[in-house]
Amino acid sequence: MTDDLPNPALLPAGLADLLPPEAEREAALVEAMMAVFASHGYERVKPPLLEFEDSLLAGSGAAVAEQTFRLMDPVSQRMMGLRADTTPQVARIAATRLGALPRPLRLCYAGQVLRVRGTQLAPSRQLPQAGVELIGGAAPEADAEVAIVAVEALAAVGVSAVSLDVTLPTMVPALLDVAGAEGALRHRLARALDRKDSAAVAALVQGQGPALAVLPALMAAAGPADGALAALDAAELPPAAEAIAVNAASVLGAIRARAPGLRITLDPVEFRGFRYHTGVAFTLYGPGMAGELARGGRYVSQNDEPATGMTLYPDAVLRAAPPATPRPRLFLPPGVDGARFRAEGYATVAALAPGDTPQRLRCTHELRDGRPVPIPAKD
Repeated sequence: MTDDLPNPALLPAGLADLLPPEAEREAALVEAMMAVFASHGYERVKPPLLEFEDSLLAGSGAAVAEQTFRLMDPVSQRMMGLRADTTPQVARIAATRLGALPRPLRLCYAGQVLRVRGTQLAPSRQLPQAGVELIGGAAPEADAEVAIVAVEALAAVGVSAVSLDVTLPTMVPALLDVAGAEGALRHRLARALDRKDSAAVAALVQGQGPALAVLPALMAAAGPADGALAALDAAELPPAAEAIAVNAASVLGAIRARAPGLRITLDPVEFRGFRYHTGVAFTLYGPGMAGELARGGRYVSQNDEPATGMTLYPDAVLRAAPPATPRPRLFLPPGVDGARFRAEGYATVAALAPGDTPQRLRCTHELRDGRPVPIPAKD
């Protein structure tokens, strides 16, 4: 019968153990980023893993409802949800427990989230997050601040050659609303834009009025921020879309003022991501093939407060960061006090049994004449 039992090391799809030394590297990386957040005045909060469903999925939390695990609380007999994103929880804390504090409110967090499904590119369902939320600030400088703080946090862990991709998730819906596009046309246009099918977009907007006629040019303008802003400025936009473009220019100007060397791209018609974004949205990409390191943007917090934030993904940052020098492991014979060596940066590994040797305990150093010396590597 025991042969029918599953392997105890087998985990559900999308879940994995993080082993040494990566687990220690990730923890150190998170704390280094949190130190940057704190240096900019962001105060740490720690929301629970589980909340009652009606509060967890309220407001911006509704955008991740389909990704939320649910279970019955045996104590209250009410449904609970296991967080799929930390931002809605921080918004709840700001609106309730910290509702009386002056605005803008700067909060930061670090923890794990669990999602019902991964994606083809990112199959993991349990993800670490670390991020900042600026609540109660409506100025473009607030959006710029969270982007710059995230860039500085990445630089602090050795990831400096990043690029900031800016999108305007409300631009396409605003143009569709002005044009009165509904039903099949709206769905087909959204699908064509999502697939970056410029030929299909050009065909669909023919004869649909001036609001939609600008879409092909805006789609072609995606790229370096200066060129995309010029295309937005030249386009005949209706007032609602013009306000979005003006705000984007102000946010990008504020970012440029604080980080003139940062590579910035802008896609005016990209609208993927969490549906709760109501203004500019950000994605930070790492160098080479490092991929997406952070995502964030403008949203409306609970109590209809203006808010903006950025979530960093430590697992992706860990892959993009330069390899860390492992802490040297110093073998301690029985009876030797290692306090002095720990103060010097060594991890002291004490022998507990006669069979404990430096090699068996995977030590890199041993004591000779009271001083640590490297153990030669075996050929």
